[in-house]
Amino acid sequence: KDDTKDGKTAEKKEEKSKAWYEKVNLRGYAQFRYNSLLFSENDSAAPQHAGDGSIGSDQEFLIRRARLIFFGDVSDHLYLYFQPDFASTPDGSTNGIQFTQIRDWYGDVYVDKEKVHRFRVGQSKIPYGWENLQSSQNRLPLDRNDAFNSAARNERDLGVFYYWTPTWAQDIFKYISDNNLKGSGNYGIFGFGAYNGQGGSLRELNDELHLISRLTFPMHLPNGQLTEFGIQGFTGRYVVNGSAIAPLGVGPAAVPLGTRGRAFGEDGILDQRLGWTWILYPQPLGIQIEHTIGRGPELNEAQTRVERESLHGGYVMVNYHYDTGCYGELYPFVRWQYYEGGYRSFANAPATSISEWNFGVEWQIKKDFELVGEYLITDRTNLTALSTGRSYEQFD
Repeated sequence: KDDTKDGKTAEKKEEKSKAWYEKVNLRGYAQFRYNSLLFSENDSAAPQHAGDGSIGSDQEFLIRRARLIFFGDVSDHLYLYFQPDFASTPDGSTNGIQFTQIRDWYGDVYVDKEKVHRFRVGQSKIPYGWENLQSSQNRLPLDRNDAFNSAARNERDLGVFYYWTPTWAQDIFKYISDNNLKGSGNYGIFGFGAYNGQGGSLRELNDELHLISRLTFPMHLPNGQLTEFGIQGFTGRYVVNGSAIAPLGVGPAAVPLGTRGRAFGEDGILDQRLGWTWILYPQPLGIQIEHTIGRGPELNEAQTRVERESLHGGYVMVNYHYDTGCYGELYPFVRWQYYEGGYRSFANAPATSISEWNFGVEWQIKKDFELVGEYLITDRTNLTALSTGRSYEQFD
C-alpha cells in the first residue's frame, strides 16, 4: 500500500511539473476519394452534390479532407482543440483548391475537475443532429445527410456552448469510442448555446445570434446493447447570399429579392428547426434514424424572391459490425435519405428535393487506414445558380 501511494504521489508531482506545451498532443487524418458517374437520365441536370466536390463534370480524384488536430488538457480546467483543414475550397474559387482553413479552434473551460460542467468557447460543431456531430473518421456514408447538414454550413460556427455531462455519461461515451462503435463524441447529455449562425469560417452578416439546445440520453438495453435518444432545436435569422439567375430560365438574369444586398434580405430570414434522433449502436446490428422539421429561407416558385417556407427531411440507416479477427473489421451499411425545403447555405437558398440511396461497406483494415466503397442512387436538385438557362433542375 505504501509503495502504491508513493507511486501515485510521484505521478502527480511529475504531472504538475510538466509545462502546458508538454500536454498538447497531435493526431490527424486524410481522406482520398475517387468518383465515377456510371449512369444519368437523359433529361437529368448536370451532376452536382452538396457534400462532394468530386461529383461533377471533369472531376475524379479528390482530397476530401486533410487535417491535423492539436489537442490536450493544459490544466485541470482547460482543454484546447485546434483543427485546420488543408483541403478546403473557399467560395468563389474557380481553379484554386486545397486552401488551409480553420475547422475547429476552441477551448473547453471546465467548472469542476470532474468535467461535469463545461463551457466551449470558440469555433466548434453546433449541437444539431447526431450524424452532424459524428466525425468524418467515424461516419459510414461518405457524406452527411442533407436534412440536418443544410442547417449548418461546415457543421460549425463561432459561439459559446454549455454542456452538462455527468460522470456516468462520460463513461458511456468513452466506452463507445474505445470499442469503435461509430459514436458522435461527447457533446453532453444537455447542451445550450449561442452562435453567429452564418457558418464556420464564414463572415457573419447580421447582428442576430442563433440560439440552440440539445438533449440526448444514452442507455443500456436489457440485452446489453447501447441505444441513444435525442431531441434538438434552434432559432435565428439567416442572411442568404444571392446570385444572378434567369427566373425559370426566362428573361434577363437578376439576383432574387430577400438575399444579401437586396430588399427584405439584409436582416436575414427567420429559421427555426426541430430534430429527433434514435441510435442503436452496432453490437453487431446498428440502426440510425433522424428527422427534422421547421421553417426557413427558400426561393419561391417564381424564383424571384427568397421567402420563409416549411421544410422537412431525415434518413434511416441500417449497418452491421463484423470483426474478421485477422483481416480487420467490416461495416456494411444501407441508408435512405430525403429532404424537401430550402438549402440556405447555397446562393439563393434554392428549393430542394432530394431522395437518395447509399449502399456501401467500410473495411477497417488496420487501425491506421480504411477503405470505403459506396454505390449512390440519387434524385437531387442541382444547387448551382446559372446566369443563363434554367437553374435548380433535378440531377438523376
